[in-house]
This record gives sequence, structure tokens and C-alpha cells, in this order.
Amino acid sequence: MVNSNESVVQPDPGDVQSNKGMAVLAYIIFFIPLLAAKDSRFAMYHANQGLVLFLGAVASNIVLGMIPIIGWILLPFANLAILVFAIIGIINAANGRNKPLPLIGGINILR
Repeated sequence: MVNSNESVVQPDPGDVQSNKGMAVLAYIIFFIPLLAAKDSRFAMYHANQGLVLFLGAVASNIVLGMIPIIGWILLPFANLAILVFAIIGIINAANGRNKPLPLIGGINILR
């Protein structure tokens, strides 16, 4: 069994202190940290996680919204999962951790 803490890379404490707000904001409006804190590895990590979460939300809403009955039943559960992932990401950012989100945390769009 792999310890889930092995994939957590601890960011620079100075970077965390100065960009914690931007990292939290990344899960609400992901592009703000892209503009305001583009030199922060901590904020960019969480901006990537927020972007992946946003794209997942858009994709799940489009796909499940087009599938009659079953998709319409599953759509609220998918949106609830997106909300839970956003809360997990906000908690991780507020605690100064670069911990990947469940299921989607390994996807890197931003470098």
C-alpha cells in the first residue's frame, strides 16, 4: 500500500505565506492567480488544480446534461463531487500544502 503523503511536495514557506490567498482563490476563479501570482510555484500548482477541476465540471455538466434520465440523475452527484473536491483543494491551499486532489490531481495542464 502506498502512503498518500509520498506524493505531497512541500512548497517554500515564504512562497506559501505570500501567496496563500491566491492559492485559495484558484479553486474559485482559477485564472486570477495565473495573472497575479504567475511567479509563485505554490499559487500556480493550485491554479492548475483549479483549472483541471473547472474543466472537469464543464465536461461533466455537458456530457451528463445531454444524456436523458440517467445523466440528469447523475448530474447533481457529479456537481456535489466537484464541490467536495474544491473544498478539499481550498483546505489544502489554506494549510500550505501541495497535495493533489483525488482522481484528478495527477493531471497537469499548466507548467
